[in-house]
Amino acid sequence: MNSTIIDFYKDKTLFLTGGSGFLGRVVIEKVLRATEASRIYVLIRSKRGKSPQDRIAEWKTDPLFGVLLKTQPNTLERIVLISGDCEEPDLEISEEVRELLKNEVQVVIHCAATVNFAEPLHKALDINTRATQLMLNLAKEMSRLVGFVHVSTAFSNCVISHISEQYYPDNLIAGADKVLPIRKVCGDVLLDTMASTLMGKFPNTYTYTKALAENVIQTESGELPVCIFRPGSIVATNKEPMSGWIDNIYGPLAMVYGTGIGVLRIAPMNVRALNPILPVDYCANCILACAMQTANESAEKRHRSLPPTIYNYVPHKSNSISNRAFINILAKYRHVVPLEQALWYPFLHTTPFLWLFKLIAIFYHTLPGYAIDLVLRLQGQKPRMIKLYQKVHKSMNALSYFGTRFWTYETINTAAPFANEPEHERCLSWEFTSKSRGSGDIINLYNILL
Repeated sequence: MNSTIIDFYKDKTLFLTGGSGFLGRVVIEKVLRATEASRIYVLIRSKRGKSPQDRIAEWKTDPLFGVLLKTQPNTLERIVLISGDCEEPDLEISEEVRELLKNEVQVVIHCAATVNFAEPLHKALDINTRATQLMLNLAKEMSRLVGFVHVSTAFSNCVISHISEQYYPDNLIAGADKVLPIRKVCGDVLLDTMASTLMGKFPNTYTYTKALAENVIQTESGELPVCIFRPGSIVATNKEPMSGWIDNIYGPLAMVYGTGIGVLRIAPMNVRALNPILPVDYCANCILACAMQTANESAEKRHRSLPPTIYNYVPHKSNSISNRAFINILAKYRHVVPLEQALWYPFLHTTPFLWLFKLIAIFYHTLPGYAIDLVLRLQGQKPRMIKLYQKVHKSMNALSYFGTRFWTYETINTAAPFANEPEHERCLSWEFTSKSRGSGDIINLYNILL
């Protein structure tokens, strides 16, 4: 990691939300392995019958932390668990702990979010938007704060085709200052019935509530040293701490897996569009670099009354991968890395038209699914294919908006800070991303399925 960044994080105290998530864990691992930060406060909630303590304890056997724990066996002791929940009022943090955070935290990384496209509006609004407001309110009382990174998404303004590193409040029918008060007085069911009206052109509650969160940052951050980080589609690690690590099957990986086992055979996708995939380890590095850059420029921005800086992070045009190339890689590596659980010979056809996808899916998915379920019933087994295809089609319908459209991005802020540094020290510039030539990331995704 860049030596300047290492110096910046020496003896620093961090507070991170979303630490149990895919990106959050990679950020934590990187901080512990590559810096001398003194402490990381991690906000985490109980989930599926497991307490926050139990969830953190599982990290000792998580392959992500394997390399780190071999060289620094006691390093997880630098993590301090904060019991809380971004879905709850005041983040469900006790007053005693709030006082501790106010007096000690210097860097905040707000990763927590629900990425479920089909999340009910009330839940997505609480987690993605209201929690951002609550984090800002808490940060305003942190006496030692030097940097705050809000992790957004490159699709937070997907209703327009060219996305600059700026704010787009005009995309919203109503700003966060009006929507959040409505949330306070409306019940869950009533708010959800208003979803289509409030969302306007936004395709789902995820992108809408992330856009609202950016509006909160723009209007309520005041003089805080804040920035917004907008990554593209985050996929498996490229090299740190290992190649190909991932803990989920959604987004691009869901398509890789579905194709690999022969279940997904037709998808709504424009093959000419670019696929904005990024390795999660690069995103983690960029988040840490953004925090440092924000700390360095905060005094000047306050003096000039400038809004918080936005960093768009998507593949550079010299290192991009099209959907066509994505499909071709799947076709190539189905022979190199065949999957034992494959049900049919793997192939994937595409169409940019959702109606045509639904028509072809009848013959590629639904009818074969009924045939298999009939055989299973005759054998006394439980049918499962139609139920599986219902989930597949629901997912494809949700992803069709992103697979069939084109976006271009401005990346001036993201490329600038380290553009003049030697290549081996670049952490935020596009050359950092170009160390992996796009297709390698897909190969890692495919290999992880073995």
